[in-house]
Amino acid sequence: MQGLITAVATPFDKEGKLNGKMLRDIMDWNVRMGADGFFVAGSSGECFLLSEEERMQLFEEAAPFAGKTQLIAHVGALDTAQAQRYARRAMALGYDMVAATPPFYYPFSPAETARYFEEIAEASGKPVLYYNFPASTGKQLDLGHEAYRRLLCSGTIGAVKQTYLDLKQMERIHHLNPSLKIFGGYDEVMVAALAIGEDGSIGSSFNFMAGHFRKIFDLAKAGKAEEALRLQEKANNIMDALTNAGLVPAIKYALSLLGYDAGAPRRPFLPLGEDAQASVRAAIEADLENE
Repeated sequence: MQGLITAVATPFDKEGKLNGKMLRDIMDWNVRMGADGFFVAGSSGECFLLSEEERMQLFEEAAPFAGKTQLIAHVGALDTAQAQRYARRAMALGYDMVAATPPFYYPFSPAETARYFEEIAEASGKPVLYYNFPASTGKQLDLGHEAYRRLLCSGTIGAVKQTYLDLKQMERIHHLNPSLKIFGGYDEVMVAALAIGEDGSIGSSFNFMAGHFRKIFDLAKAGKAEEALRLQEKANNIMDALTNAGLVPAIKYALSLLGYDAGAPRRPFLPLGEDAQASVRAAIEADLENE
C-alpha cells in the first residue's frame, strides 16, 4: 500500500441516489491521471451521510477496481458491529484493506478505542488503517498513552492516514513502528510529508487533480524539490479556493467543470453559490496542471 490514493467522491444522480456509473467514470479518469488506488466512503465520500445500505452499495459499485488498483474501504462507525459488517463486506468484495476513524461523539476511553480497532481487524482478517482526523472526530491519537502505543505496535494497525498537520507526530508514529505504512491526509503539505517519510498520500482534491499531484509526488521522490514546490504552491492556490468555498461541495463542483457530474452534495451541505463557483473556477483555470 503506497502512492497516490484518491479519496473518491460519492456521486449522486438527480434523485439523490448513488450513481455507480459516474463513480466508475471518475475512478477510470483518476487511473489515467496516475492515481494508484482509491479510498472509498471516506470523508470526501460523505460517509456519515450515507445509510448502511448505501455504504454497502458504494463498496459494491467500486469493487470492479479490486485487483486493478489499491482499494481501501472506510468502515468507521459509532457502532462496532456496524463497522464489522462493513469490513466483512468490503473484504469479501476484494478490497485490500479497511480503514476507520476512531469512534467519536461519546468520550470513549483509549482502551475502548483500541478494542474497537481490534474487533474491526478481527472482522476484516487483516490489519486496519487508522484514520487519524482529530479536526473532525475530536479524538487525539495520544502517542504518550500506553493503550495507543500498544495498538500501533500490536499488528492490529497496518497503516495510518495522518489527516493532521502535525508532521512531527507522523514521524513519531513511524519511529514507534517502522513497519506501519504512513499516508498523508492533507494535500496541502504533500512535499513536506514526503520529505519526512510518508509512503503515500490519500487526498480529496485528487478527484480532479490526480495528474497535478502525480507530478508533485514523482518530482519530490526524484529529489527535484524546487519543481515539486512550484506545483505544490499552485495546488495550494486551488486548495485555498476549495476550502474557502466548502471542501466537499467544491470538489463536486470542480468535477462538474471538468465533465464529471457528481451531483449535489447531500444535505446539510449546500451547493456552491455564484461567488464561490467563480472563485473555484478561476483557481482551476489559473493553476491546475493535470496534463
